[in-house]
Amino acid sequence: MKTTKDIILKIIKIVAVCWIVFVVLLGAFTTNADNVQLTLWALVPPVIAIMLALITKEVYSSLFLGIVVGGLLYSGYSFEGTINHVINDGIITVLSDSYNVGILVFLVLLGILVSLMNRAGGSAAFGEWASSHIKSRVGAQLATILLGILIFIDDYFNCLTVGSVMRPVTDKHKISRAKLAYLIDATAAPICIIAPVSSWAAAVSGFVPGQQNGIALFVSTIPYNFYALLTIVMMIALAASKRDFGPMAVHEKNAIEKGDLFTTPDRPYAEKGDDKVSSKGKVIDLVIPVVALVICCILGMIYTGGFFSGESFIDSFANSDASVGLVIGSFFGLFITLLLYLCRKVLSFKECMECVPEGFKSMVAPILILTFAWSLKAMTDSLGAKEYVANLVMTGSVSQYMNLLPAVIFLIAVFLSFATGTSWGTFGILIPIVVNIFDGVDYTMMIISMSACMAGAVCGDHCSPISDTTIMSSAGAQCNHLNHVSTQIPYALVCAFISCLCYCLVGFAKNPVLPLFAGVAVMVFLSFILSRYGKQSS
Repeated sequence: MKTTKDIILKIIKIVAVCWIVFVVLLGAFTTNADNVQLTLWALVPPVIAIMLALITKEVYSSLFLGIVVGGLLYSGYSFEGTINHVINDGIITVLSDSYNVGILVFLVLLGILVSLMNRAGGSAAFGEWASSHIKSRVGAQLATILLGILIFIDDYFNCLTVGSVMRPVTDKHKISRAKLAYLIDATAAPICIIAPVSSWAAAVSGFVPGQQNGIALFVSTIPYNFYALLTIVMMIALAASKRDFGPMAVHEKNAIEKGDLFTTPDRPYAEKGDDKVSSKGKVIDLVIPVVALVICCILGMIYTGGFFSGESFIDSFANSDASVGLVIGSFFGLFITLLLYLCRKVLSFKECMECVPEGFKSMVAPILILTFAWSLKAMTDSLGAKEYVANLVMTGSVSQYMNLLPAVIFLIAVFLSFATGTSWGTFGILIPIVVNIFDGVDYTMMIISMSACMAGAVCGDHCSPISDTTIMSSAGAQCNHLNHVSTQIPYALVCAFISCLCYCLVGFAKNPVLPLFAGVAVMVFLSFILSRYGKQSS
């Protein structure tokens, strides 16, 4: 049976590669720079990158080839035009963007902070303390979920903080890195999208046109955000039932029975052990830096929104610049951590400075993937992918099925976010369209459709291997990126399927209670059925 399965997978891979080659050659002979704009061709580069990543299990070359295909289509297969577009309009442009640079600096500062906490022995001390209080795999998973829910300010911050804090605990209880990455990812964007005080709430409110109160609309969408709510239910159900399904079951079985947290031979984040860890480390050497980081990042974000210039707390979050705010917050968090360790004589100044290049090196992989992912998005933007999808939404035929429109918007948002790897970009395309369609016509349907857009964007972002949040979750869990993607997709698709059914119901009911209860019931039932094929955890 295994041999037959391998043969089938090889055939699928060959067919997929042949299709990709055919599409590229077809483009070379039938397209030019003018007739690919605002057409289905605009979505070809990300589709090729995603397919190659899933086939080859190698993310760097897959993303780069997707970028090159985008450059070829944009330039009409001109060699010089392709090089200029890929290098100048792609990689150099995204690395020149101040917001992107801020995120990369934030990553580096967090990497340095995590390296400091590890070297000071704070992570090890917390792991020992947690092991004496968290007695089971279920407890470790629920603690990870709880921490992820509590850190709702920003998804980037969530991914790396939860990973660095909980990784020693989950390792101790033989929870696979893929499962940890899923728990981190599922408490990042899905939590931020239902948290009124977060960078995501600020982003969504900024996309609402006209005189509408963006934050008020955001709060109104929370009960209708079925994907986020059902994702939380699924996480808790999987942890409590001690069962998994799909590829995740294989990773968990290896972790439990063999102590192998990675499963695959390729484990770029595998820890080799550090004999330089301080013996003076205590729990406070992790708790104080993390608390300081949380407080400083909140202050940094509201500072950029004008809180200290007279703006209210909510308005300052709505107007905040998450990139700058997180850099400011992580800088001061790092400064406080250095003072703490030097004053407590846990580390010498020289040892602290040695953590700077170590922290930077730990973030090279996610920085490279993010750079390629942003460059790929630049290629799709230049081809007019967003406008093409927006035109599909605006077609008159959709209005004939108004009650099913939330489900249609959800599916479109899933597809667009998956293909482009950005949920915020999806918000920017679809939310203004939804508001303009329903504003002054049907307020309830506007709220439901906005929520469907937000839920679909998070779902697509959750599944996409080129999503920055997915990449961050892999980095936070120190998990092979494609292992994280392949194990998470089945869980995300189950939630997406049930969410779509809920949006079909809510379009008629116009009340979230019945669809949500029905969705939870179906979720529990499906999880039970699917987990029967999984391996029960001890």
